[in-house]
This record gives sequence, C-alpha cells and structure tokens, in this order.
Amino acid sequence: MELTTGFWSFKSFAAAVELELFTKLSRLGSATVEEASEALGLPDRPTDLLLAACASLGLLEKTGNEYRNAPVAEEFLVVGRPYYFGGFVRFCDQREYPAWHRVVQALRTNRPTTWDPATQDSPFAAEDPVMMSLFWDAMYSISTFTARALGDSYDFTAHNRLLDVGGGQGAFPIELCRRYPHLSATVFDLPHVCDLATEKIAESGLGSVLDTTAGDFLDDEPLPSGYDVILLSMILHDWDEASNRRLLAKCYAALPPGGAVVVCELVLNPERTGPPAAALMGMNMLIETEGGKNYSQTEYTTWLVEAGFEQPSVVPLAAAGANAAIVAMRR
Repeated sequence: MELTTGFWSFKSFAAAVELELFTKLSRLGSATVEEASEALGLPDRPTDLLLAACASLGLLEKTGNEYRNAPVAEEFLVVGRPYYFGGFVRFCDQREYPAWHRVVQALRTNRPTTWDPATQDSPFAAEDPVMMSLFWDAMYSISTFTARALGDSYDFTAHNRLLDVGGGQGAFPIELCRRYPHLSATVFDLPHVCDLATEKIAESGLGSVLDTTAGDFLDDEPLPSGYDVILLSMILHDWDEASNRRLLAKCYAALPPGGAVVVCELVLNPERTGPPAAALMGMNMLIETEGGKNYSQTEYTTWLVEAGFEQPSVVPLAAAGANAAIVAMRR
C-alpha cells in the first residue's frame, strides 16, 4: 500500500512548498486553520486537509487549534534560510515527477524523458533558463547537505588545493572551505554554470579562497592542474562506463604523485540489489540521461585501480546525495 500511495505524501509536501506554507507559518509563529487559510489565499477545507497532511508527515506540530512548523521545517523549508531545501522539492515536482509518468517509455526506448537528445546537447545545457535555474538551485540544496557530511567523514587536512570537477554552483567547495580554512578550491564547470557559482561564492564571503574555471570535463584535455585533490561529487552517475573511465584517467593525469581523487556518490552494493536510494536513483538516471546509472562500489574501485590509482577506500556517508565517498591516491 505504501508503494502504491507514496505519491500522496510527495505531492502534499510539494504543494506546501509551492504555496510557501512553511515560510508563511514561520512569519506568523503559529496559526489556526482560518488564519492559515487567509495567509495562503485558500478556502478553509483544503487548508485544513493540507495542514493535517503536513502534520502527519512530521512537518508541522499542533497545539490546541494552532499549527506551527516542526523544527525540521523551520530549518530547511523556510525561504531564505541558509540550507533551504525547497528548491530540490520544486525541481522534483516540476521536472522529474511529470517525466516519471513516462518511465515505461524510457524503459522501452532507452532514452530520457526530461529532455530530447535530438534537439539538446545534454541535460545540463542552458536552453531552458527557468528549468535550469530550478535544477541548479536543487543541486545546490542537496549538495550542501552532502558536502557537510563529506567534510565530517573525510579529513581534508592533508590537502591544500581542491578542484571540484562539475562542481555546479559550488556547494561542496563552499562547505569544505568553511570546514577547513586552510583549503582553497576551484569549481570547474560549463561557462553558464560558472556564472552561477561566482554568485554563490560572492554570497558566501569566500572569494579569497574560491574561484571558477570554465570548461567541459568530458571534452577538454587536459583537466586543470596544480591541485592535490580532485572531487567528483555526484558526477559519475550521469555518464556511461566509457565516459567515466576517460574522466578518471584525466583526473589521474592532472594530479601530482600523492594526490587524491574523491568520488562521492549513492553507491550500490556489490550485488547491485540496493540500497533503495542508490537503485532508485539509477532509475531516475534512465529518465534524466542517455547513458547514466548508479554504479556499485566494486565498479568504482575497479575503474580507479585500472586508471592507475592505488589504495581505494570507501568512506561511508549519511547524506541525501551520497552514501559513500571512494578515495584513491595517485602513485
């Protein structure tokens, strides 16, 4: 039953985010159904149903006749909060949820349903600026939490200069440089993405240690050099095995002896039977990419060793965007 009706929870949650329910409740402090109805501009009946649904999901708390945000909603679902998660919710609702309606089509054709490869070079191009804004905001949101988990679980003290390949708006280097003040970092991504990263870097106040370099990590030869650690954060699941092997070879060539590569992903077990977050993200790659999928720990370590890296180790993570970081060293 939960498998069948799971969308009830998500769509109720997404509606609350779209209506900015949590932001409005934060401003009010608490509200009755009637007060929330006025704030949302909705009739009383649907407001009552939405508040009850969000309370049942642990997003709201109720005392007497008044609802207020639960701590998790107050921290992550109020617009303007440092770690606002609503961007990711909106992206899933507006881009991915409609595309999942055509998942059988994707299974039969082996083609994505969120974009058309016949008319667009990649899902990361800038043809649709509104949707791309949603996408990059969503990735920044989920990457922030994952970066904090990585900084807690893997010690970057031995590294000085980090290259974040495909780094998006810079969530990982921003969080890691906050955690490790000696660290400096560069976001390497497409030109229009670097423009977005530059804005985030300016907002972070870390412009003295963070910068961007525009390029295409798939096509450019070689990758930028002068870094002793390269981060591939939620990148390899977007591409097929051959593309990933070429990218890892370029990482090896760009690193000095003793340098490290860090692959941060939702990783499948060796049997490729779970965990669910990694396996279902693989299905999401079917509707989002031409060749991507989620790979197993065995696949990643094999590719790293065959690219020349040594001592691959797996660092467990507890984060929305990754359950492991696989770290390997250049000879």
